Amino acid sequence: MLHIYNVFINLALIVSPLIITIRIFKNKENLKRFKEKFGIIKQIRPRGKLIWFHVASVGEFKSIIPLLEKYETSKTISKILITSNTLSSSKIISEVKLKKIIHQFFPIDHNLIVKKFIQYWNPSMTLFVDSEIWPNMIMNLKKKNIPILLINARLTKRSYKRWIKFRGLSKLLFGKFDLCLSSNKETVGYLKNLGANKIKYFGNLKYTQSKNERLVIDDQIKNFISRKTVWCASSTHQSEEKFAAKVHKLLKKKYNNLLTVIIPRHIDREKKIKDEMIKLGLKVHLHKPKKKIHPNTDIYLVNSFGITKSFFSQIKNVFLGGSLVDHGGQNPIEAAKFGCNILHGPNVNNFNEVYKFLKEQKISKKIYSEIQTTNVLKKLFSSGKYKKKIKNKIEHIGKKILKENLYQINKILNKV
Repeated sequence: MLHIYNVFINLALIVSPLIITIRIFKNKENLKRFKEKFGIIKQIRPRGKLIWFHVASVGEFKSIIPLLEKYETSKTISKILITSNTLSSSKIISEVKLKKIIHQFFPIDHNLIVKKFIQYWNPSMTLFVDSEIWPNMIMNLKKKNIPILLINARLTKRSYKRWIKFRGLSKLLFGKFDLCLSSNKETVGYLKNLGANKIKYFGNLKYTQSKNERLVIDDQIKNFISRKTVWCASSTHQSEEKFAAKVHKLLKKKYNNLLTVIIPRHIDREKKIKDEMIKLGLKVHLHKPKKKIHPNTDIYLVNSFGITKSFFSQIKNVFLGGSLVDHGGQNPIEAAKFGCNILHGPNVNNFNEVYKFLKEQKISKKIYSEIQTTNVLKKLFSSGKYKKKIKNKIEHIGKKILKENLYQINKILNKV
């Protein structure tokens, strides 16, 4: 099976220059750094012990920031290599002010390219985050006797079914991990069936909190929000913005000073969303901190990366998207960490365990229709409930999860 995989990788490598060129024109690749994906490295490898974290994109990187902060202060770790796949993640990583971090784009999983990458960086330990499984990279790391960990591991039912079809390959790859730290109980069972040997579960790292949480929201926006009856539709997918707009129109009948903040999952849909809102007769303001906000703004459309939590810090009631469409929902932990009341649609199978916990704590509510959502928001607006107890509880849970993860990682790291 690995042989067949490598045939496809070789074919992908042949067409990759064309794909990269198209992605550059679509502003999805960094023109100055795309060569990193072919194993062409310009960064100088510093001396000393280096540990390597690989994340797919923004969400996975954010989940490990508290871990990175701990290793920033470690006297035994000289540098922390972070690799990721996306342009958006590279921007967010560059904003984190930790001196030990070096960022590189993850190389194409071709045997020769990954060998060159490993030889150059020579990490003392490699930690893959969430569900990042790259066969050639894993096999070559193991040949070098470099410990490989899968942390905050999360496998959906869909991805598990894909892996189990290739049982031989899955056992080969998952069996190479020295340790798997699962983010939920469901994944523990999946990992066992796929061939992982040492699995531990302490909870989701996304409950952990950074000591240097940076909120980027200016006083004009804060003051504008404070004068409004406001709610937020975050991580929305296509059709969910229109849903939020219709809820806004229903609520506007009662609340003249209503403001709906929309933060789409993919900001490249900005123009399409704005045009859709205008067709519905709504006044839209695009997130530009220095631009004056019109007092009659209906929809505040956020078109920037990495500032969702800043709005969660100011808004008490949040609808999380990807849940009214067949997507499986978006992770609600960040909103919960800021004490928000959370609304979501019925399709949250990607985060069933998290939503179950939030429901038990009476912090989340499932919604189905525009009218029901309107009525739920009316009750929340009038009650003014702020989940401070949940915020504190989640902070306590996060500290415990971080401590347990660090202990398990360091047990292996200290032997290297």
